[in-house]
Amino acid sequence: MISLHEARALWLTGVPTLATERVAIGDAAGRVLAADLIADRALPPFDYSAMDGYAIASADCAEGGPWTFPVAGVSRAGGATPRHVPETVCRILTGAPIPAGADAVVMQEHVTRADDTATTATFALRPRAGQHVRKAGEDLAVGAVALHAGTRMRPGAIALAAMLGRAELAVARRPNVTLLCTGDELVAPGEPAPPGSIAESNSAPLAALARQAGAVIRVAPIVRDDEEATLRAVAGALDGCDVLVTVGGVSVGDHDHVRPALERAGVTLDFWKVAIKPGKPIAVGRRGPAYVLGLPGNPASALVTFVVFGMPLLRSLQGDVKPAPLLLPARLAESRRRSPDRVEFVRATLAAEDGALVASAHGNQASGAATSLANSDGLVVVPAGEGPIAAGTAVDFLRWSDA
Repeated sequence: MISLHEARALWLTGVPTLATERVAIGDAAGRVLAADLIADRALPPFDYSAMDGYAIASADCAEGGPWTFPVAGVSRAGGATPRHVPETVCRILTGAPIPAGADAVVMQEHVTRADDTATTATFALRPRAGQHVRKAGEDLAVGAVALHAGTRMRPGAIALAAMLGRAELAVARRPNVTLLCTGDELVAPGEPAPPGSIAESNSAPLAALARQAGAVIRVAPIVRDDEEATLRAVAGALDGCDVLVTVGGVSVGDHDHVRPALERAGVTLDFWKVAIKPGKPIAVGRRGPAYVLGLPGNPASALVTFVVFGMPLLRSLQGDVKPAPLLLPARLAESRRRSPDRVEFVRATLAAEDGALVASAHGNQASGAATSLANSDGLVVVPAGEGPIAAGTAVDFLRWSDA
């Protein structure tokens, strides 16, 4: 076995970014920018009012208010901008341009005016220059990097690109992933289940995780436990995909044909045992530009190893500058035994208690246990070591949604 740290470093070093394509901004959610987005306009593009009120030149207000000024004009968002007339105020609405010559806005709550038709406005608080004014370029200057290459486009980033008037964005293309499940006992969900068979339950959750990382998924037909059939399926799946994910058959049992089939198909394996629990047997390698990830067949093992190795790879292929999942600081609700030589990923729920996150491990951590998968928020990362880990110990928590 090699350590988790060594395995991930070996797996993710030198991953190339896939080719660039252009997408409409409305289709950019979850995509990764392929080039810096440079601001060709200032944000905001002009000085505007942050409040409904009255625009004024602060220098017009000498000591000793209150002040009463004639109301000269109105500035509305999207309308023509009036020019400030000295010793007057201009009615202004939120988002409207500041009239040239004015430098402050008095909130309408601080202004007395008989009604909207009254010709004068009175206020007692002296305005200061810049009050309730959003200055042109204070958020983003022309020529500044608005979004860096490698940024994954979330709603806020999409909003910024839209504010800069971008109808399209240059992004890395999505990785093409083929999922290949193996096993004589498997039947597709919904198909008749003969005695001794089980429903194939890995491709759907793995596809969901891969899509979460931005991939395009193809689920290949189930492959039976036959070495030649496995070889044909592997060789066919390798053509045209960026990542081949096999599930099952990677150990050393009599019917574990995936590893030899991968080697016969020309895949160079970097490693195939990692010091983690669950998921020690795993085949990791490449053939040409295609990456290969051979996962164990038990559902918990398959999902954990895909989160640890598959998701960062898919993000790296898109040039994501943050390919590793976010780990939250939490404390362990109860003490538990740990492995002396393997990092353990423990299915757990997460709750907030007294201002801290608390992780409660499920009782059934068997690799085939479906209920603890379904009812968990994510995984507690329990480091290897001697003796139990005590309740209240600080641990890392990986939410499924952050994988």
